[in-house]
Order: sequence, then structure tokens, then C-alpha cells
Amino acid sequence: MARGCLCCVKYMMFLFNLLFWLSGCGLLGVGIWLSVSQGSFATFSPSFPSLSAANLVIILGFIVMVTGFLGCMGAIKENKCLLLSFFIVLLVILLAELILLILFFLYTDKVSVNAQQDLKEGLRLYNTDNNVGLRNAWNIIQAEWQCCGVTGHTDWHDALPEKTVPDRCCQEHYSECGRNASSVFWSRGCYEKVVDWLDDNKHLLGTIAMCVLVIQLLGMAFSMTLYQQIHRSGKKYDA
Repeated sequence: MARGCLCCVKYMMFLFNLLFWLSGCGLLGVGIWLSVSQGSFATFSPSFPSLSAANLVIILGFIVMVTGFLGCMGAIKENKCLLLSFFIVLLVILLAELILLILFFLYTDKVSVNAQQDLKEGLRLYNTDNNVGLRNAWNIIQAEWQCCGVTGHTDWHDALPEKTVPDRCCQEHYSECGRNASSVFWSRGCYEKVVDWLDDNKHLLGTIAMCVLVIQLLGMAFSMTLYQQIHRSGKKYDA
């Protein structure tokens, strides 16, 4: 009976972490592709030049891949050391998420002000060399979200010469429309649009966050259950 429970938990955890590992590999591949093909893709902040979307995806993919590997190998090999490492990694990630969430809610206003200021300074990178990824990211955001700049189209006046704006700020888009003073630009800033989108989708985002939390807790529970089952069955870890 105990052996049957051990096998059930073992293969459930193996399949769970195999999917986790494959997801990590996919994220890592996408991050590397973005980094190679788009340069510093979506490096909006000049204060943190390494904090680009491509690098964030690479880091996330690496963490997910390593965590999934520990869980997979720990389960299939019934290795207590790997299972304990898997549990500790998930615990550290969970604690880091909780700390960041608490800090964010405590300093929401300060984070918002600093983020807007940093994004405005980052607009100066729009036409610089080796920032095609940033340029593409802003163009896509402004076109899809029908917004301009961080808080408004005037944000671009300090970043681009002759007080022009990117063509994607124009409500009627055509080449060089951003240089035409008679063009009508999107009136709302992209930061406000993003905040509104987050507010409109807070229930969906909350549901996703709860699913991630449940997955993490299940992974920790499975690993400790398997660890205890192996320990009780008398299987020792061979170094």
C-alpha cells in the first residue's frame, strides 16, 4: 500500500515537473531569440539597462528549467537530496514573491512616480543605436493601445529633435506624420492605459496568481510527501 502511494506521488510529480521543465526550455529559447534578433528588446528603463524583456524571459526560463529539472530527477530517481533542493527552491521563490508583493503595496505611489520618471528618461533611447528592440516595442505598444508617450505625446518633445513624436502616435498613421504639427495624436499616455488595463483585468490576474500559488504549494507538498515516503521506506541517498 505504501509502495503504491509512493509510485503514485512519484509519477505525478515527475509529469508535473516535466511540463515545468519543458515550459522553462521554451521560455529560455524565446528569451535568447529576442535577445539575438531584437537586441535589448523592451529596455524601457535607463536606470536598469540589463532589465530588458528578453533578459527577464531568459532569467525566468532558467529558473523554471532548473526547478523543473530538480523535481523531475528527484522524483524519478527517488533522490532525497534533489527533492529537498526542489522544495527549498520553491520555498525561496514563494517567499521572494510575497516580499515583493508586500513592498509593492506598501510603496505603490512611490513606485508609480519613479516608474513614470524612469520611463520618460528611457524615451531618449528611442533613436539610439542598438535599440531597435526598444523602438519596436514602443511602436507596437502605441499602435495597439492607441496611446502616446508615458503620460502624453509631449513626453516625446524632450526625447526627439524638433519636438516631434513617433509616427505611431498619430491617429491617422502615415510616413512622417509625427513631424506634421497638424496631425492629431493619441491624447492618453501609455502608462495610464497600462494601469487601466491592469485594473480592468485584476480578477483574471488574481486568478492566474492564485493558480501559480496553488501549483507552487502542490509542488512543495508532493516533494515533501515523496521525501517522507522514501525516508520511511528506508531508501538511502547514495552520494
